[in-house]
Amino acid sequence: MRPSIVSSGIRKLRVLCFHGFRTNGLIMETQLKKLDQSVLDLMEMTCLDAPYPALGKSDVEGIFPPPYYEWFQFKEECIEIITEHMEKHGPYDGLVGFSQGAFLCGALAGMQQQGLALTSVPKLRFVIIISGGVLNGEHEWKSCYSDPIKCASVHLIGSRDFLKARNEDLLQKYENPVVIRHDARHTVPRLGVEAVLPMKKFLENVLVSIKEEEDYGYFANITEDHNDHKEHIADRSSEWAYDYETTVLA
Repeated sequence: MRPSIVSSGIRKLRVLCFHGFRTNGLIMETQLKKLDQSVLDLMEMTCLDAPYPALGKSDVEGIFPPPYYEWFQFKEECIEIITEHMEKHGPYDGLVGFSQGAFLCGALAGMQQQGLALTSVPKLRFVIIISGGVLNGEHEWKSCYSDPIKCASVHLIGSRDFLKARNEDLLQKYENPVVIRHDARHTVPRLGVEAVLPMKKFLENVLVSIKEEEDYGYFANITEDHNDHKEHIADRSSEWAYDYETTVLA
């Protein structure tokens, strides 16, 4: 049996995770366990609580215990709180978001690219967006979509998700996305083995690019040749683009 990429001496990816509307970080942690273990083994995940207590009833009441939180009550403060967490506890390689957390996750990558947010932390290597979407036209962060977002991305889109159209809108804002389409509703889906492969390969590619950067001494950042090679690695996300349609496991 071929050894896993992590057991071969490459570290796990450090990932910051954003939960859905009126839930919390512990709930997100439970939901993410539906992902295949081979994917989870590649990541060291931190599930952050949103900064603001829920202003109304949660859809998960009776399923998961409170407290429940929201991300979008005071927009600028939300970004400041996330940035402070990343400065203190990072660096993080990427972000994972579900539902409202996926809207946030998808926007932050564009905001960092535009120099509008996360300017004091390392550049995000990837985002995984589960049932997300584009923020509406009145939102003050809407300029984050003004240019194609180059951050490597995986998008999980359910055919019966009530947010499917907004999922598709966000997909168009990203360059070279990996897309996994499933037949579930608005949820973190439990995917079959074949559907897991594109996500696993994507994360392994990110890990290999990190290892190559470390081998070429990028943290020293000392020569032009090394910088040229770093750009070559960054551009590789175009080779990872993939659109896969699958059924979700019960």
